[in-house]
Formats: sequence, C-alpha cells, structure tokens
Amino acid sequence: MTHWLITLRAILHREALRFTGQRGRFIAALVRPLVWLIVFAAGFRAALGLSITPPYQTYITYETYIVPGLLGMICLFNGMQSSLSLVYDREMGSMRLLLTAPLPRWWLLLCKLLAGTLVSVLQCLVFLAIAVAWGVRFPVMGVLSVLPALVLTGLMLGAVGLMLSSLIRQLENFAGVMNFVIFPMFFMSSALYPLWKMREASPTLATLCGLNPFTHSVELIRFSLYLQPNPSAMGWVLLATLAFGAAAMRGYDPARGMQGKTLKGG
Repeated sequence: MTHWLITLRAILHREALRFTGQRGRFIAALVRPLVWLIVFAAGFRAALGLSITPPYQTYITYETYIVPGLLGMICLFNGMQSSLSLVYDREMGSMRLLLTAPLPRWWLLLCKLLAGTLVSVLQCLVFLAIAVAWGVRFPVMGVLSVLPALVLTGLMLGAVGLMLSSLIRQLENFAGVMNFVIFPMFFMSSALYPLWKMREASPTLATLCGLNPFTHSVELIRFSLYLQPNPSAMGWVLLATLAFGAAAMRGYDPARGMQGKTLKGG
C-alpha cells in the first residue's frame, strides 16, 4: 500500500509541475468559459427566455444558468488536454516507463485520472470566484456541495480522454478527434440552453441531448451548486464513468488493446 501511495503522490506531483509550468494552459482554460459568460451571455440573454425550473426557485439571468455548463466545459477541455499529454508521453516513451511499473495497470491509470481531475477542480474553483465577482449568485455552501459533482465529472471526462488516448497512436491525429468529441458533447447538452428549449425546436435532438452523458454531468453540477440532490444524474454519470473507464482499461491492456501492440512493437 505504501508503494501505491508513493506512486499516486509522484504522479500528482508530476501533473502539478506540468500544469504550473504551462501558464498558457491555465489562462486558456479560463478564457474559454469567460468568453461565454461575459460576451455570449450578453447577446443570448434577450434571445433565450428561461422559465422557473429546478433547481432554481425564481427567474434567473442567462449568466446564472450557464455557469454550471461552463464548469463542465472546463472539465471537458481539461480531460481532453490530459489525454493529449498521454499521447505525447507515449510518443516520448515516458508512458511506457509508467505502464511497466510493478503495480496494477488500473491503479496507474487511475492515478493519471485523479491527477487530471484535481487540476480540473482547481480551475473550476477559480472560475467560480470570477463568476461571483461578475455578479452570479448561488448559496455559499454550494461551493462545498459541488465539489463531489466536479470530481465525478472530471473522472468521467478524463476516462473519455483516456479511452481516446488508447485508440490514437499518432499525436497529429488527436486534435481532429478531440474536436469530433468535444463539440458534439458540449453543444448537444444542457450546458447552454435547457432541454425544454431544445425539445421545442427538435424532439429528436432533445432525445440525443438526453442520452449525452455530459448533459447529466452538467445537471449534476447545477443541482449540487444549489444544494439539491439529483440521483438520476448522479446514477448516469457514475454509469458512464465506469463504462468509459472499463473501455480505457481494456484499451491499455497489453493483451488486447492497441497500446499493448505499441509496447510489443517497441
């Protein structure tokens, strides 16, 4: 158990050093949601009327509505960024050294997931502080109650990225795949507009949004931020995390996945 904890601490430390050494990554992670909060929300406020729906008890501004979705955006982009670093590490050979450590492979991959999730949560907290300064209001205790939802969302989206990194062998191909995953997950969700609005425009598209695991993660964050439980969303996010995590573990299995073929070929 001591060796397992040492490995976890080492991977967390390495990820923290990488993150602090890439200030542009931190700034970019905040610029994206801030553009939506400050610029796009001002234009969409008049175009999108929001009714009183749970967890809100009164009418809200559009800026207030999209904050949970923008927290999910941070976790989504950071999960893809972490998976990009995995592809880079594999090309450089450091991933091979990690996976040949005398510890269960699932534990090594879980440590990578936890490290990426920790970075996502820290970015989300900074963004929440900026949102409060901009005028968005939510219960003070919401900052604590939303932490488990952010961790679970970070693990789910990190597992998606981990699964993708096990399938992509070349760094050049990863950017296109990231866009193919990120934009459908984000725009076909309740991050920017409620599902009842989507249902008015297209019931089929609303159904697809309801099947999107990112939608459930956004709703889990939304309800947690306002101190309300959402067992359905939590169940779907847990199920998606286990499914994507199992697919990632299979992809990195030396006896089955492409990663194993890469290691054998090397």
